Amino acid sequence: MRFDVIKHHRWWFILSSILVIASLASIFVKGFNWGIDYTGGTIVEVRFEQPVQVSQVREDLKQFGLENAIIQLSGESSATEGDDVIIRTRNLDSNESTAIVNSLNKNIGPNEVKRVESVGAVIGSEVTEHALINLAIAFLVLAAYISFRFEYRIALSSLAAIFHDLIMVLGVFSFFQLEIDASFLAAILTVIGYSMNESVVIFDRIRENTHTHKRSDTFADLANASIAQSIHRSCYTLSTVLFACCSLYFFGGDTTKNFALCMIVGFVSGAYSSICVATSIWAIWKSRNKKDIRNAVKAH
Repeated sequence: MRFDVIKHHRWWFILSSILVIASLASIFVKGFNWGIDYTGGTIVEVRFEQPVQVSQVREDLKQFGLENAIIQLSGESSATEGDDVIIRTRNLDSNESTAIVNSLNKNIGPNEVKRVESVGAVIGSEVTEHALINLAIAFLVLAAYISFRFEYRIALSSLAAIFHDLIMVLGVFSFFQLEIDASFLAAILTVIGYSMNESVVIFDRIRENTHTHKRSDTFADLANASIAQSIHRSCYTLSTVLFACCSLYFFGGDTTKNFALCMIVGFVSGAYSSICVATSIWAIWKSRNKKDIRNAVKAH
């Protein structure tokens, strides 16, 4: 028995509306936890008497909530350990810096402080502005491409699903105050590509089916049939990418957790929005024009 996705469109719209409103509320009320790439921070460089590993330093920093700090080995070091450690983290006052050095000295080994200094943001406002402009241009190009390949209703439905996915990811990071760093933008672009790909696959199937379905079929029938034909492919793709992202999240270390989580949330939202939201918007929109499948075929 085939599940009627379009019949339950009100439930999809209600669910998505609740999630979007909650995400926007969190974004406007709580804002974002910008990482040091955007806000600047403090560099603490210490030299240990004996070589240490990055994992040791990161474990000790957890008590200060700095497990996501950027930790590098310099000087005489191997691939896994060294005696000169550079810690780049959020802005610290003198008391916090002293406490960190004392903790490293007590829990890891004797060390000498080489420098403690404040640094500016790696990603400034100008770079952020250019990234947003490029993202807007990418949206316009995608809209033009889908409108040319399919039609403007499909383009707008797909873009609505992509905006839905972006807001979901931003809402999760805002609500839980997860740190946003330089890798976040790369994850967001990956989510956009995945969501767009899912929408194109389903709507390409819809376009093919407009030439073969019965005259009496409604746009809802057409959309449901197309979803049924592509749902297995979507599930296989989603399970594959989730396996990779979950492995990265659970076994990839603290520095990759937020990057992987961004893609996990985005991929799940992308699969849902492409199947349930985008197709429902298109089917309802087309049905309101009171055109049957034959008119759609003639339009092509």
